[in-house]
Amino acid sequence: MPAAQPQAISGVSAGRETVMETVYPSISASGLGRLIGSICDSIPVRIAGVKLSYLLFGLPLAPLALAGYAVFKLFGDRYVISNRTVKIFSAIGETLKGQANIADIDNVAIDVKSGQGFYHAGDLVLLKANGDELLRLPAVVRPERFRHVILEAREARLLSDSTLATIDARQLQTA
Repeated sequence: MPAAQPQAISGVSAGRETVMETVYPSISASGLGRLIGSICDSIPVRIAGVKLSYLLFGLPLAPLALAGYAVFKLFGDRYVISNRTVKIFSAIGETLKGQANIADIDNVAIDVKSGQGFYHAGDLVLLKANGDELLRLPAVVRPERFRHVILEAREARLLSDSTLATIDARQLQTA
């Protein structure tokens, strides 16, 4: 009995689009969220390993942060990466707000705005080969990790496309 060929990405086939991961932005996508982050990072002095600004401003700003979180979960966005595209959808529903083809992405830059560092977040900027912006994903939490996922998906897509082109060329030669 022949063994099945391993897939480059488990559960993903070349013939159809498969969702690999969905992430939601942090509240640092909004001006209010970045303001809260800036205030909480404003005093670098540490007491027992905790920033003084966390102790002074954390509790008073918590209701604003929770309200921002609720608004983002209801009316914000979500980012979906598949083996073919990166898409921005509304958080609730299926309204497509933007997309980029994985094969068109040459690089992914990380742009950390003021106030986003508090949330360990940053904007991911998907770039074409000429450096033009394809798509911007605001306030991705742990942007280095998600950047890595996008670049690996792109490499897998390009390898799959190249392999399929080689197979098609061989079939044309034998026909």
